[in-house]
Formats: sequence, structure tokens, C-alpha cells
Amino acid sequence: MQGNRVIRSNLSRITSLARFLFSAAYTKPSEFSTSVIKTNVFTPTNNFTFPFHFSSCSTSNLETLNAPKISILDEKDCSGSDNDDEEDIVATDVKQLKISDEGVLKDAKTLVDILREFSHRRSEMRNKIEECGIKVSSELVSEVLSWVRNDWEAAFTFFLWAGKQSGYAHSTREYHTMIAILGKVRKFDTAWALIDEMRGGETGPSLVTKQTLLILIRRYCAVHDVGRAINAFYAYKRFKFAVGIEDFQGLLSALCRYKNVQDAEHLMFCNKDVFPFNTKSFNIILNGWCNIIGSSREAERVWMEMSQRGICYDVVSFSCIISCYSKARNLHKVLRLFDQMKRMGIECDRKVYNAVIHALAKGRLVKDAISLMKSMEEKGVAPNVVTYNSLIKPLCKARKLDEARQAFDEMLQRGLSPTIRTYHAFLDIVRTGEEVFGLLESMRKMGCQPTNDTYIMLIKKFSRWRQFDNVFKVWNEISENGNGPDRSSYTALIHALFLNGKLEEAHQYYMEMKEKQLLPEPKTDELLQDWSYNKQFVERQITSLKAHQPQSGQNTTVISKKSDQDREFLQQPETRRVVRHQDHNLNMPKYLNVEGCLVCLRFIPFMVAVLTVATKHMGLGAGGAKERTYSDKPFT
Repeated sequence: MQGNRVIRSNLSRITSLARFLFSAAYTKPSEFSTSVIKTNVFTPTNNFTFPFHFSSCSTSNLETLNAPKISILDEKDCSGSDNDDEEDIVATDVKQLKISDEGVLKDAKTLVDILREFSHRRSEMRNKIEECGIKVSSELVSEVLSWVRNDWEAAFTFFLWAGKQSGYAHSTREYHTMIAILGKVRKFDTAWALIDEMRGGETGPSLVTKQTLLILIRRYCAVHDVGRAINAFYAYKRFKFAVGIEDFQGLLSALCRYKNVQDAEHLMFCNKDVFPFNTKSFNIILNGWCNIIGSSREAERVWMEMSQRGICYDVVSFSCIISCYSKARNLHKVLRLFDQMKRMGIECDRKVYNAVIHALAKGRLVKDAISLMKSMEEKGVAPNVVTYNSLIKPLCKARKLDEARQAFDEMLQRGLSPTIRTYHAFLDIVRTGEEVFGLLESMRKMGCQPTNDTYIMLIKKFSRWRQFDNVFKVWNEISENGNGPDRSSYTALIHALFLNGKLEEAHQYYMEMKEKQLLPEPKTDELLQDWSYNKQFVERQITSLKAHQPQSGQNTTVISKKSDQDREFLQQPETRRVVRHQDHNLNMPKYLNVEGCLVCLRFIPFMVAVLTVATKHMGLGAGGAKERTYSDKPFT
């Protein structure tokens, strides 16, 4: 026992040393600096209170530096949304317009081509834009910004140039678009400078609205900076906006939307005197736990809290909790809550029906799901695209392709156009590259253009199949048919290449991503920096070996002696010796250099577990040397 304690003590010291050395080996890249424009500190409203102290910190988990994108790949069609508005904030605030004027559309494409071609040469970009002689309009600026929204520098350069053109002034829509783009890459100081510019000075009219501040609130919530999100909420008073319960619920909704549900719930309870509890506020928190976090346990706790405080349930409350149990495949509770709604006299809306249909289809009760769809139509609730998506997606996952295609054909017969989620369900189960590109062509013919989430899904799929020609074909389509690769697209491609052994290519796209000032995920940073460090280490070792390589005559002698030793070794039985000295010190081999030791220290946690088990079974005493020989003969 004493010997075991000594070994564990020594190993714990080595582990501590290893952690210190590796933490000091290299520094992780910090976030790129924002503009040095100072903003004022906002004065909070008199009665509004914080549930916590903050400066620019958050009570949420800050380990993830990137904004969590609510991808439409991960959302369920039965999550209580009849439209696709619950996507990334930039997708909602930066919408591509349908321009009927072909001249404006042609000018927009010309400007976009210039911005992309000279993305790394800003001075040439400005000169080329000036030489175009294009007349600036509100529609033109909005269209160009929507196309280049993933390159904030190009977007901001064009935005500043357009604002200086005679006969044109930015409207609220263009300002909102640019603020959303800046917020996505954490250029918050520059965004606040634009908001100050929107105020129009002492004489001009102010363009700042509540929606302007809500855009920044959402972007702060997206990066889990709850403190600054609340600070932006205080700015309502600074801009002389009346703050009501709807505005407070907008803050709660923004917090929950980006997984800060615990902070939102704490904020709601701390300000119950200023903003009294009501059903809508609790529904926002309930929806956060049900559909954003997906925790049925927390959802049940909030559900019981509503009952204890006398908060009445409504159809939205039941829609959230039924959707949660539907995702958790708890069909029994889904049907029980569905019956409870009927007993309480609450009329079921389309969202509730969609959630129940999704649960039935997941439980492989397809006939019951179709029967319920007919029942809802008899009660005056017409099925929509989300209803059919709730049925098609589980059928595709269950490999019931005939029934899924039948539901798809029925949807088309009703005059309903399939959405991107409909095609994602089918793309998820195709088996060959020909089927993938054939389905993409069918999507375009139906007027449903692939999104970056579609391309990310295909990059991951083709990388699993090790079809890298198709991976790069999809990657090129992102720039040709979309708005250019964004942060999530780069992350998917880098991980796909790295995990398939294409390390140089992965590092190349990693550097390209950083040049565009798209902040990589911490995991991506760790993978690429570890590989770069190990690569440099190996190169140094090879250089050192070449520098100390012996002459040709000496080399022949060494090889001859080594081959003789190898032959003698092959004639000996395979045994290994384990020697424990009296003082139980772990002597490091003399042939390891310092850098080799550092590399070996990476395996210290594994060594601790192995040696602990080994000493237990070898029965080492407190003193004396002990030597054992182990042969490879099987136990009898």
C-alpha cells in the first residue's frame, strides 16, 4: 500500500508539471480586436434589477467563444414554428430581396463580383467601385449587403462608400442590415458607432428604433454575453423609448433563443415586481427548455411552477411541452397531454397537431398519424408544409421511402411547395453522389435554393464516403450559388479534411478562414495548433538527425552490428522484465531529450491508470526490489 501511495504521489507531481508545461507551450489566438470606438455606459431603469453582477461577463458557460447557430438541420419541424423565421439572426435581419428591376439586379451582381474579386485589396476595391458609375439606391445597397454578408470588411467598405454618394442616404433597413453583419463578427463598438450615427445629431431625425437595439441584444445573446445584452436593453431609456412588458419579453426570447435559458429564467424571477408574471413570459422560458435545450426534466419543473403560481396554461404552453416529449420519443405523455387539452376545453392549433403527428410517426404509427391529419382537416385546421414535414422526416429516418414519397406527392397535389427541410429529410438518406446531385437539381427546379446548411450536410456526407472530389465540388457551389462560405462552412470543411488525414489542406483553409477574420471554434484551434506544433517538432528532429548523420563507412559498420543484434534477438523467447527499485522512483530514460519528455507527458493520465492497476495485481511491497518475468504463453 505504501508503495502504491509513493507511485501515485510521484505521478501526480509529474501530471501537474505536464499541465503547466503544455499550458505555457503556446498561447491560443485571441479574438481579433474590434474598433477602438468607445461607447457610453448606459444608466439602468429605476426599477429594473440584475439577477447577478456583471461587467462584460455572463453567467452562462463562456468556454464556447463562438455564437451558437440555431441550424435548421437540428431544429424539428414540430418545434412550434410554422415558418422558417427562427434561423440565425443574420438570416432574419439580412434578407435577400426579390428585385423586379433587372437593371438593379445586374448592377448588384457587378458590385458583388468586384467586392469578391478584390476582397484582400481594399484600395483597389474602392477604385473599381468608383469606376463602375453605378447609381446607388436603397434596393441596390440592401441586395449587395445580403450577398456579401459573410465578408464583413467588404460589406462595410461598400456601405461606407454608398453613404458618401450624392443623392442617397442610408435608411433604417440598410443600417439594420449592416449592424447585424457587424454583430455577427463581434464588431460591437463599430455597430454602436453606427447607432450613434443613426441618431442624426441635434437637428436630423433619429432612425433608431426598438428593433435596432433588439438586433444588438440578440447578437450579444448569441455570444453568451448576457451582461452586455442587458446593458443594451437599458439603452431603451437612453433613446427615450417606453419600456413595457413586450420589450422585456423580447429580451427573454433573445436569451432563450441562444441557449441562455437559465439566465433568462433568473432574470424573469428577479424582476417579477417590475414585470409581473404572465403566461407569455413563462411560455418563453418553457419553450427554451423544451425546444432549444431539449430538457424534459427542466420543462416539467417549469410546468409545475406555472401550476403552483396559478399561471394558466394556453395552447402555446401545451404546444411546447408536447413538442418536447415528441422529440424525446415519449409517446405516452404526448397522448396524455393531448387528451388533457381536450378535457380543459383548449382548442388545438396547427402546432399541437404537428407535434402529435410527429410523435406518432416517430413511434411508427403512420396510420394513426395520417388519421389524425384527416381529423384536423375535418375540424377546420388545414395541414401545411410543416405538417407534412413532421410526417416525412420520421418516415425517411425509418427508411420507409415509399410512404415518404407518397406523403410528398400528396403535399404537391395540395399545392404546397416543399421547403428546404423537406429536401433535407431526403438528402439525409441518399446513398450515392449521383442521387445527391440529382436531388439538388430537383430542388432548384422547384424553386427551393440550397442554403449553407444544405452544403454543410453534403460536405459531411461526402467526407464520410471519402469522395473528396464531390466535397470540393460542393464547396465551389457555395461561392457560385450562395453568399460565400461562412464560419460554419469553413469549420465543417476543415474538420472533414483533418479527420480524413488531409492535414495540409485543412491547415490551408484554416489560415484562409482566419484571414477573413472568421473566428474559428476552440476545437478547431486546438486541432490545428497541436498538429502544427507536432509538425515543427518532427521537422526539427529530422534536421537534427541529418546534421549528426555519420560518415558512409561508419554507417555500414553500425548497420552490420544492428542487423546481428536483430538476428540474435529474434532467436530469443519473447519476454519482458519489470523491475521495481526500493525507493520506487520513476527514473526517466537517459536517451530521451527534453522535447521527447514533453511529448511523453501527454500520456500521463493514461499511465496513472495503468500503473495503479498494475501495482494492485503485482502485489508490490513497501521495500526490496522485485523482478518478474512474463512469458507470452496462454494461461491454463
